[in-house]
Amino acid sequence: MEKTALITVHQLSKVVPIGGGTLTILDKVDLEINRGDSVAILGASGSGKSTLLGLLAGLDVPSDGEVWVGEVCISRLDEDGRARARAGQIGFVFQTFQLLPSLTAVENVMLPLELAGRRDAGEYARDWLGRVGLADRLDHYPRQLSGGEQQRVAIARAFVARPALLFADEPTGNLDSVTGGRIIELLFELNRDQQTTLVLVTHDPSLAERCRRHVQLDAGRATERPR
Repeated sequence: MEKTALITVHQLSKVVPIGGGTLTILDKVDLEINRGDSVAILGASGSGKSTLLGLLAGLDVPSDGEVWVGEVCISRLDEDGRARARAGQIGFVFQTFQLLPSLTAVENVMLPLELAGRRDAGEYARDWLGRVGLADRLDHYPRQLSGGEQQRVAIARAFVARPALLFADEPTGNLDSVTGGRIIELLFELNRDQQTTLVLVTHDPSLAERCRRHVQLDAGRATERPR
């Protein structure tokens, strides 16, 4: 089956048990995202935005439907298969930082490059930590960093391998305005210069307006919203 879009979502649903019944978070969502797109996913709290992002990134599996990334249907893969599909081409910045507590800031950022066998991991990790304003925090452990600083480490780790596809869930939510502005510029620099496909969840209108497309989630259904 030939796929021209980078991401193709077909009849995607997510239903979870709750109490004595079920809760439908996503209901038969269809979506296509082309290479180099920038897409803002919008909606009220509880509308399924973060759930959709997790399914697109292969961090969760749907109750029904399919998620294709290129020629690979990641929703049909097991956990190891989804991890292999993500390696080297997908980066993510979520509200939970997912930093390894036993590694320093620079070691956390080096990790994806080391897993890819890159010998220049340290050089690139230090460069990206400098770009997010943490040049003086290289050897600090996550417990020694504020929440905003930990988020910046997670962003540097997501950017360092220059992924083809970057998912971000409220990427500037815990940052001051100056650092948040710097992160926004980095997001769209990657999108523009590297043709990195950017898919983000945000409540920030100025960040959403930078995206070419807006997808609105309402009661688990997705519609394209005119800009």
